[in-house]
Amino acid sequence: MNHSNPLVAVVCGSKSDEDYVKQTISVLEELDIPYISEVVSAHRDPERLHSWIQDAENMGVKVFIAGAGGSAALPGVVSSWTLLPVIGVPYPSSDVKGIDSIYSIVQMPPGVPVACVALGSWGARNSAYFAASILGLNNPQILEKYNAHRESLRSR
Repeated sequence: MNHSNPLVAVVCGSKSDEDYVKQTISVLEELDIPYISEVVSAHRDPERLHSWIQDAENMGVKVFIAGAGGSAALPGVVSSWTLLPVIGVPYPSSDVKGIDSIYSIVQMPPGVPVACVALGSWGARNSAYFAASILGLNNPQILEKYNAHRESLRSR
């Protein structure tokens, strides 16, 4: 589901990453957070990525979620082209099972930050919850939905 007034932009670098993106989107939909989603490679099509980021900002996006495996350049490249918060999701897609992705995302140079969540499916879901906590600072409806989710965890 794409929205005309998205608050979150979700991007991954390859169609092979879409299973993780679906987990992120599932949480965004559960919390009624409008989003857009795209597959754009930072390596293979950097100009298209730059244009997509600009378009997302013009639509009113407030948070970016960028997932990537291997060298995981995508979250850092997104952060280099926006001042908005960027949440990086490392995917375990390489022969070293994602440790390279984690290092790539957490070792951003000072001044170009990327938040990093857990590896794989836990991180895919937590990226959406983290986006909800950021958006909840200025959006009572999102904060209420996120709080209800957190309350539900206490009863499990």
